[in-house]
Amino acid sequence: MSGLWREVGTIGEIPAAGSRVVRTDAGDVAIFRTAQGAVHAIEDRCPHKAGPLSQGIVHGGRVTCPLHNWVIDLATGGVIGPDEGCVRTLPLRLDGERILLDFSVLVRRAA
Repeated sequence: MSGLWREVGTIGEIPAAGSRVVRTDAGDVAIFRTAQGAVHAIEDRCPHKAGPLSQGIVHGGRVTCPLHNWVIDLATGGVIGPDEGCVRTLPLRLDGERILLDFSVLVRRAA
């Protein structure tokens, strides 16, 4: 288990089909929990106009940006057509109820 894993919360702190924001020096990260219970971490910034994805609507394994309705796949970070672009996904793992995020990716990005 290499990386700089840090606990950023628990699954119970994120409602089903909801999110929470983790603030870092390299930018905000949105942690999403789908209605099916999957947990994903992506940059909290739509590639279109930098809308806060954490404030979007979660549906299935996707989130819709609250500003201009761009749809982002939570697993891949890819924008669903006809729009184009992507958001960076971040390594995340679960340890029981604890959510761990790999901050080494953020450290490399900020450097």
